[in-house]
Amino acid sequence: MRSIKSPPTAHIEGFFYPPQLDKNDIRRSAGKSLPQKPLYRKGLAWYTFAGIARIFGRQHINVPTNGKPLARAAFNTKVLDIDCKAVVERISEMIREAVGRTLHRRGVVVAVSGGVDSSVCAVLAAKALGAERVHALLLPEADSAAQTTDKGKLVCGFAGIEYDVENITPTLQALGCYRRRDEAIRRVFPEYADGYRQKITLAENLLGSERVNYFNLVVESPAGLQEKKRMPVDVYLQIVAATNMKQRTRKLLEYYHAERLNYAVVGTPNRLEYDLGFFVRGGDGLADVKPIAHLYKTQVYALARYLGLPDVICNQTPSTDTYSLPQTQEEFYFALSYDQMDLLLYAFLHDISTDQAGAALGLQSEQVQRAYRDIVAKQRAAERLSRPALLVEQQDVD
Repeated sequence: MRSIKSPPTAHIEGFFYPPQLDKNDIRRSAGKSLPQKPLYRKGLAWYTFAGIARIFGRQHINVPTNGKPLARAAFNTKVLDIDCKAVVERISEMIREAVGRTLHRRGVVVAVSGGVDSSVCAVLAAKALGAERVHALLLPEADSAAQTTDKGKLVCGFAGIEYDVENITPTLQALGCYRRRDEAIRRVFPEYADGYRQKITLAENLLGSERVNYFNLVVESPAGLQEKKRMPVDVYLQIVAATNMKQRTRKLLEYYHAERLNYAVVGTPNRLEYDLGFFVRGGDGLADVKPIAHLYKTQVYALARYLGLPDVICNQTPSTDTYSLPQTQEEFYFALSYDQMDLLLYAFLHDISTDQAGAALGLQSEQVQRAYRDIVAKQRAAERLSRPALLVEQQDVD
């Protein structure tokens, strides 16, 4: 028996699996006792043991091997620093290869929200293919922030790409998006009416205490008075289901334009979103190519500055731009700032012990342990969102 670190992993469908293992054979265990059976005999244990060891703050995992122990990676706040020039060249080549040689498309469609992720993707696509082969879509709706469309136009002008603006509010009204959402809100706040604004927020204090994730509903009256109440599960589910129509409607339009132009659709998730399930199945999770899904949010911001994007894009706080009240991604989903979450996810994926991660980040080991558990829960959500349709019989396609 040797004490070793888990081997490098392969990136498949947003999850991390040991190389040369079938992804259908992987079993995840989290927040449980270490398995008593020697699962490694079936070739399953690399991720399982490593994940459990991280969650419980263990320094090493013991598995049999004929090779040499792998050195534990150094961990500090600079581990996400990148060579932006090299990254841009690599992504540009990937886009050209994927669009031209694999997908056999003439160009790409990208929905530009004015956020840093879609802005970077638009500029990278223009660099890779030429601005004339990139078509941008600006798709605001009634709850979009006032500056959303202006930021999108600014990015398109910077990249030199053509764009269409399509307000999706009438479509969402016809689908009952706002009506269905408001019906759910009134089960918590009966007084909710026209002129009110709203958002949902994740329970605070992820690192400070043991807690179960739950969501609060926040409403603001026309007079500016805010109230917050914890949502029953049925209310939360209906609000989210109605709101997800926004992402799915946008994706419908992206594919309409892609098909009429014989273009591919660019997805814009960064690694936090892709690995931790911050996307809508059949909505913003759907795309033909995702050029920055391997990059942490910190690295996307670094690319934005390297590419020379305007300060208003590079310096903004990540937001959902989905609810009528301002809402950050931190308060809606991640519960931590993106720079903290980036480093904690990196530490988790690289089997950094809770003690080592805590020392580098100025956190207690118990706080890192809570963050690791939250990462595991979110990875489960991401797995469900990314799972292909289930079949009675598996079909092999040559």
